[in-house]
Amino acid sequence: MSKLAFSVINNNADIPIWGLCQKSNDKTQAKDIPAISKKYYEAVSKESGEVIPFFVISKDYNESTKDFQLFVGGVVEKDNLETFVIPKGIYGKVTIKPKMGFMWGLSIGEAKRVFYMAWLPTSDCIALNMEYEYHTENSTGKNPQIDILFSIEKRNE
Repeated sequence: MSKLAFSVINNNADIPIWGLCQKSNDKTQAKDIPAISKKYYEAVSKESGEVIPFFVISKDYNESTKDFQLFVGGVVEKDNLETFVIPKGIYGKVTIKPKMGFMWGLSIGEAKRVFYMAWLPTSDCIALNMEYEYHTENSTGKNPQIDILFSIEKRNE
């Protein structure tokens, strides 16, 4: 396992995005994300990868059922899309690269496990049940990378 470096950042402003939302599950998300992404790109009349920044948001995770809301979208404003606002606040941030050059799922899964099982318990923060992948120009090309941001707040002491 690679050493992941988490930092705490402050998003000073809400980030409005437009996209599509649907219920997903730990078992179905690997199929759901590409399917929703395809519908999103069709809705904005763009080719896959043409909308930067691009967001994949998971929220309202239910530990017992493993269900959550999945929102996929970007900054292209369209009437036929739903709106989601990434709230201002503090976030745990990690930058990841795909395993073997193309396997994002393994890297994302590792980052989430390390965040929730190693970093969070040793921090002075609690998770707020919302996280997102932030895809930018750095997400493509020879050395792609994405940021994953986890909504957090400082623990009351």
